[in-house]
Amino acid sequence: MRRYGVLFVIYTLVILLFSGCSYNTLQLKEEAVFKAWADIESNLQRRTDLIPNLVETVKGYAKHE
Repeated sequence: MRRYGVLFVIYTLVILLFSGCSYNTLQLKEEAVFKAWADIESNLQRRTDLIPNLVETVKGYAKHE
């Protein structure tokens, strides 16, 4: 009977150890996703900021013609 108690404790510790590793991996992947979205948002904002410059360039060229 005592043997089953020891095995239960060992199995429980192994499960907890692996769940902790999985949690850390999930956190790393979540941070990678957040970084990727931040890069996308940054590029979209840069493009949005450049649109007025493009419009002014086209207007200037139209006046030149």
